[in-house]
Amino acid sequence: MEKEELQAIASQLKHPSGEKGIEMGNMMNETNINMTKHSIQNLNISAANKILELGHGNAGHVEFLFEQAKDLKYYGLEMSDLMFQEARKINRNFVSQKQAFFSLYDGNKIPFEDESFEKVFTVNTIYFWQHPKELLSEIYRVLKPNGNFCLTFAEEDFMKKLPFTQFEFELYSTKKAQDLIGKSDFKIVYTEMQTEKVKSKTGELVDRAFTTIVLEKSFKSF
Repeated sequence: MEKEELQAIASQLKHPSGEKGIEMGNMMNETNINMTKHSIQNLNISAANKILELGHGNAGHVEFLFEQAKDLKYYGLEMSDLMFQEARKINRNFVSQKQAFFSLYDGNKIPFEDESFEKVFTVNTIYFWQHPKELLSEIYRVLKPNGNFCLTFAEEDFMKKLPFTQFEFELYSTKKAQDLIGKSDFKIVYTEMQTEKVKSKTGELVDRAFTTIVLEKSFKSF
């Protein structure tokens, strides 16, 4: 593949747009669904929780989230206008019932008040965080005390084999992610690594290693 094509793929993965973007959104939902469900299950969602997701893509997984407990409220933030529109379309029933709320944001400032959510999660977005330390403190801010944040990403060793990740991606190993979290106020509850089979762009099944880190906003002791 030419450099321009690889850059175009990287750009679409970061910020889907145009006709190709809808296709990319569907593909991402399909290839990420196992990681996403794994993240949702690791949040230990309870009835009436308010849940925030950063970078939801087309949000084809929101129905699964609502199966976890009763009276949930889901809030999705997205940088891509196209994915915001697609998510609202796919989840129009939840939107009309005021169970799901979608908004656009700049990827840096979370447009919600302090201590708004019991749970926050994000899947395969960490590579695109412009200011990782600042975004972590934003996530910490909007979480309620004892709230959980679930961070899921594909391992650096797997990602660096994909030719397009040389553009726009900041790759993370488990250790690098843990080092980043160590600079925040979060406490790591646990870390889990898994390997799954996914279809490559050429249709072959490949092993993808991914990591889920569950964090907690603990009460600070003075």
